Amino acid sequence: MNASVEASGGVRARTRTRYERTMRYFALVASGDTASATKAADILVKVHSKGIGVDPVTGGRYDSNSPESQLWIHMTAWHSILYCYEIFGPGKLSDEEETQYWAQCAIAAECQTINPDDVPRSREAVIEFFESWRPRLAASALAQSMTRMILHPELAMPQDLPEITGPIMSLIGRFVASATISTYPQYMRQMFGIQQSAVEDKVVQTAMRALMTAVNSNMHLYDAVWSWLVPGTAPIMMPAVLGIPAVSEVTMTPREAQKLYGYDIPSEAHMDLRRKQEERVFGSHEAPSDEGLIESEAFFGGMKGVATV
Repeated sequence: MNASVEASGGVRARTRTRYERTMRYFALVASGDTASATKAADILVKVHSKGIGVDPVTGGRYDSNSPESQLWIHMTAWHSILYCYEIFGPGKLSDEEETQYWAQCAIAAECQTINPDDVPRSREAVIEFFESWRPRLAASALAQSMTRMILHPELAMPQDLPEITGPIMSLIGRFVASATISTYPQYMRQMFGIQQSAVEDKVVQTAMRALMTAVNSNMHLYDAVWSWLVPGTAPIMMPAVLGIPAVSEVTMTPREAQKLYGYDIPSEAHMDLRRKQEERVFGSHEAPSDEGLIESEAFFGGMKGVATV
């Protein structure tokens, strides 16, 4: 999976726009209207059709539309969101709330190439899923390099700031990086050679929790922070956060919406394009086409941006 991310070049060359586009997709799936969310999910398959190639470490082929790799990404995202909510936010959900959370995780998986039956539906099952992956994880040189870059979150923050704010953004970046590391399990820290003491974990978690409490206590401040960090995502999220009633009270699952709007389920979508991409990459040894990326700009935001690393 790291090979696919590296090959795309987006995370390194367009850190800010890649972050915004990813956040917008998650917001559409979580809080968007069914038409937009379903369309975004369909386009994502086309975007991922470009993410194929040969892993330079294992020599095997990778495919960003692989149900297996999509499931790993999906579960790490949903688990991380809940874990950070518990550590930096109000704390654990009730048993009923957590059951509902994992049920919704399985429903959201219908927006990707994942088989929903494969989605763990409890914390225990999620932990077992992660444990089953541990023998397959490897900290290659590229993976270590990517991890070091990710631990500079200031690269994903707004870039149109006065130069004088640079030192401040660096300090913020180091604080967020330390908070991020505090959520890493020990085996992951060892894999990537990351060291941070339990005392540092506790201090930064306490500070981050206080900051999140302050932001969440004032909806004007909450809106301002999100509008600054991810301006394309805030308009999708904020109506749900503020409890503004939806235009329509009708709700449906992704499968129901896909049927209504005439989309194939993601695992079966755009097979012609995916085969053409495979022929270009593995047959003609050419670069895959950007068809999906170009179409995605209308839904996930533009891709233009100055290289940051």
